[in-house]
Amino acid sequence: MPRTAQAGAAHTGRADHSDLHGPRTARGATALRGGAPWRPTPYQVFGGLFWLVMWLASWRVPMCCDVGRHAAVVERLKANLLHPAHPMADLPGEGSPSYSPYAVTQGAIARLTGLTGWEAVRLSAPLNLLVLLTGIGRFMRVLAPRRPWAPVLALLAMVLLWGTERAWWSGYLGLMSMAGNLGHPSTFAIGLTFWAWALTGTRAGEHGGPVRYVDPSGLRGLSGYKGLGVLYGLILLVHPITSVAAALGAVALVAGWQRGWRAAVVGRWALTGATVLLVAHLWPYFDVFALNGDRGVDAMHERLYEGMPGHFWLALIGVPALWVRARRARRSWRDPLVLIFALDCLVVAYGWVSGHYTYGRILGLTLVAPQFALAVELAAARPWPVWRRALGVVAAVGACVGFLTVQAGAVVPRSLDPVGFDQPPRWPAYDWAARHIKPGDVVITDGYYAVHLIAGYGPNLAAPAWPDAALDERERVRRLAAVRGYLDPASTRAGRSAVVRRYHVRWLLLTRWRRVPEEATVVDRSRRTGEVLARVGV
Repeated sequence: MPRTAQAGAAHTGRADHSDLHGPRTARGATALRGGAPWRPTPYQVFGGLFWLVMWLASWRVPMCCDVGRHAAVVERLKANLLHPAHPMADLPGEGSPSYSPYAVTQGAIARLTGLTGWEAVRLSAPLNLLVLLTGIGRFMRVLAPRRPWAPVLALLAMVLLWGTERAWWSGYLGLMSMAGNLGHPSTFAIGLTFWAWALTGTRAGEHGGPVRYVDPSGLRGLSGYKGLGVLYGLILLVHPITSVAAALGAVALVAGWQRGWRAAVVGRWALTGATVLLVAHLWPYFDVFALNGDRGVDAMHERLYEGMPGHFWLALIGVPALWVRARRARRSWRDPLVLIFALDCLVVAYGWVSGHYTYGRILGLTLVAPQFALAVELAAARPWPVWRRALGVVAAVGACVGFLTVQAGAVVPRSLDPVGFDQPPRWPAYDWAARHIKPGDVVITDGYYAVHLIAGYGPNLAAPAWPDAALDERERVRRLAAVRGYLDPASTRAGRSAVVRRYHVRWLLLTRWRRVPEEATVVDRSRRTGEVLARVGV
């Protein structure tokens, strides 16, 4: 055997660390184009199965939580695509960040097909999941192109290594949270973020990087940088808080892999940034820059910081992998995953210290750095050193713990559950009430479920459940106070009538323990919850 062949054979038994220093081109790819049969990669097989299982899992979960708001947005756009009303109130919707390109597309499709808001959100789930899975695969090809199992392990780590207490927020990528939130715009934005990071890493490695990376996207030269700007601008408009994590990841990738900061290189990245600003500025439905400093939603996000150890501690299994990357890299601080984790942690800490708790929403993407670093390490060629074998055992145990304590109920139906896993929330539906209420009619409700869901069927709320830039927060607080006054057992008929006239109320949707006012006419009742629908006003 020639000496070079012997050296190559010997090298195959050692772990390959070259992926850590930047994007690479897998050798021998062109040799497969001569007619060899196509074989799916491990990620294509596993990812396809995962897509099918999670789509079915999300389909069996009843609509709950924030889905009511997203369905309401589609209903308002379906009614008036160019000038939609406020998502949940009988008010103008100008300036509402809910009317993103993602939502406008849903609304346009609903107008053309006749889909309801609920149906549009539910049918978005498989598309969002496809964008997410392909984005993960593309990003991992940039991080570790010579490790075909790295994307599979990255997906497993991302959905299982969270904590032993349930964290149910959109943008959180554990199995349990994904089952109920796949139809949300945050999932679509995160999928686009992985695509944007993959393309950013590609661009950073093209000019002056350690090894040239061949980009199969066809976006070469300046058009590629402008295309990146459009992509990041779309993320900014679809889900502004996700764009914070997306931007931090872009900074980390460019700082980590870009070499040779010539004037032309700086100009290319400046073009990307300018394109982001231009795309955001041209969007006609709302001004995304006006949201900067808006603290209307901070109070509801304070809960993100409560119980953090129980929600996230299993993801810390990946921190040693980040430390290994930092030690192994020629310049430790320039490893992109290390930088992403450090920058995200700083922003999350700033959210806690400053009281801007909304920044805690990037916690879902903060965990991606240790999860993906762990996947890259465990996808290395064997034989493994002792420390990597130990890390693999700990990761496997952690994944089992995460699955059995929190995540299993997302994919194991109760009818097939031999243990009694925690299941996703099962909120009641309000079809029975919606069939009596005309779209646009105003409703007062005292039910926690109803206040979150009923607007998704087309009605409006006298007091919206969520803050929105289209409605001054002081006015929303006044409306909430008026509704509380109306529902107060000590309220008078005259006082209630004043509230009905002021906010054009037509319906009451009351829990079974709430007294129906004497002037209201009961129309229907829920057999499941005992809630009562009553008509008021003229």
